[in-house]
Amino acid sequence: MASVSYGPEAVVLVLAAAGGAGLGLTLPVTLAIALLLAVLTASYRQVIAAFPNGGGAYAVARRHLGHRASLVAAASLIVDYVLNVAVSIAAGVAALTSAFPALHGYTAWICLAVLVGITALNLLGIRESARAFMAPTVIFVAGIFTVIIAGLLRSQPAAVAAGTATTLDFRTVGLLLLLKAFSSGCAALTGVEAIANAVPSFAAPKVARAQRAEVVLGGLLGVMLIGLAVLIQKFEVRPVDGTTVLSQLTEASLGHGIGYYVVQFATVVLLALAANTSYGGLPTLTKLLADDNCLPHRFAVASPRQVYRYGVLTLGLAAAALLIGANGDMNALVPLFAIGVFVGFTLAQVGMVRHWLLARSKGWQWRLALNGFGAVLTFVAAIVTTAMKFTEGAWLIVLVLPLLVVAMERIRGAYTRIGEVRGTAELPRPPRPRESVVVVPVSEVSELSCEALSAAMSIGKDVVAVHVCLEGESTRAFTKAWEAWHPDVPLVLLPDHDATVGGPVARYISEKYPDRRKVVVVAEVDPPLGWNRVLPSHRSDELERELRKLSDTVVCHLRVQVA
Repeated sequence: MASVSYGPEAVVLVLAAAGGAGLGLTLPVTLAIALLLAVLTASYRQVIAAFPNGGGAYAVARRHLGHRASLVAAASLIVDYVLNVAVSIAAGVAALTSAFPALHGYTAWICLAVLVGITALNLLGIRESARAFMAPTVIFVAGIFTVIIAGLLRSQPAAVAAGTATTLDFRTVGLLLLLKAFSSGCAALTGVEAIANAVPSFAAPKVARAQRAEVVLGGLLGVMLIGLAVLIQKFEVRPVDGTTVLSQLTEASLGHGIGYYVVQFATVVLLALAANTSYGGLPTLTKLLADDNCLPHRFAVASPRQVYRYGVLTLGLAAAALLIGANGDMNALVPLFAIGVFVGFTLAQVGMVRHWLLARSKGWQWRLALNGFGAVLTFVAAIVTTAMKFTEGAWLIVLVLPLLVVAMERIRGAYTRIGEVRGTAELPRPPRPRESVVVVPVSEVSELSCEALSAAMSIGKDVVAVHVCLEGESTRAFTKAWEAWHPDVPLVLLPDHDATVGGPVARYISEKYPDRRKVVVVAEVDPPLGWNRVLPSHRSDELERELRKLSDTVVCHLRVQVA
């Protein structure tokens, strides 16, 4: 719903190029967007019912359109979730700077501060953040309806912008400009998908609640878009640097008193928190992708608060990169917004057409017709949006989408190879014991070496100590100390060929014991937390990196705590 703060503005920015004649077509363009919104709302109610586990376009495409189509849908959703965060925050800060122009110079910093705050809030858990967003949402919706009603009842248009309306002339404005305005305004539709993606986040009965939320979202968004479009034409609002269209409409309807500031603050808060649709939807989507081996499995790991933290953190970092690149400018980000989501819309609708053809449940004919009509509309919208916005930054989305698909394909291929090595497809043979040798790297004769050898002797009978003779070290002195200690463990001295410890040890055990299981006991001092962590030489880390390359080697760490 917060998209009403930048959707109408995107339309006005384009139509203003044709002067009064162009701005006079704001309402017809908005009605076309509202019609598309109605079709999408009805279509996604069906997606929610058919796919109650969430995933939206990705889940539909995965089941009915194949693996590659599902990855295209997932990539488009990932892009738009990230853009939703960046655009929502930038728009919220734009509303703030409209009310307080002195803050213009700090736009990017304010955007990043808000992003950090909302990311931290979502790391606390979806339910906690949803409660936090309830009050500002109610205030925002009430404020927008107050602006619309007050503006419609106002008898004399306020002098918000100079200029007089001219007769509507589609030929004067031009079809391309109308299409460009339509594609820009479609940025207001990008939240429609979020509910279908996050159905599992709803309380029981999940499907019914999610469907009601979808209808309420679509209805309120449509009424607000149309109402603001009527006011834009009534007050002859034009783009003004440093002031948003919504700010101008609020001032025209309510004046510059307390009502204006209430609406502006509600807009700021809600737009800052509107990114919650992404924080609720993207981690759920990345969890599904990780379960399907298309993303690293850590994206499917939930924290104790049932938050997919890797999805949340990745979303926050990507949005931060966009905000920094755009310097917090909302209008620089909006042209990138609608392309990916229309790709997802189209795939979801085509997938639902196939779903009804296969299911043929009660009323499947009219459901199929609805989804088919939606597929045609969203496909045309995707083509129009890409063509109209290509030179304004949309080329970046056209480039990123296939790159994401290729990356997910590579990750899936890697997991396939890992699965073949793990042998999970068939029942494994019974485990059998295998003769092993226990190797203990020692750097000195000390209590630490004693603890390591004691642990090794507890593991197995065949224990060997190895010592890498580093440059400048007295081999004779070490041998003499070892013989004096006489630990009843054979010692092997290894030459230092590359100024490392890990390389010589790894080469020795792989060449000396090629057919035996190797167990390497690595003893190290574990310093206290804080700056003490930089004190050890970290030779043990170097040793472990080399040993991990050997598939038949087990590395055991023995840590001695320092109080």
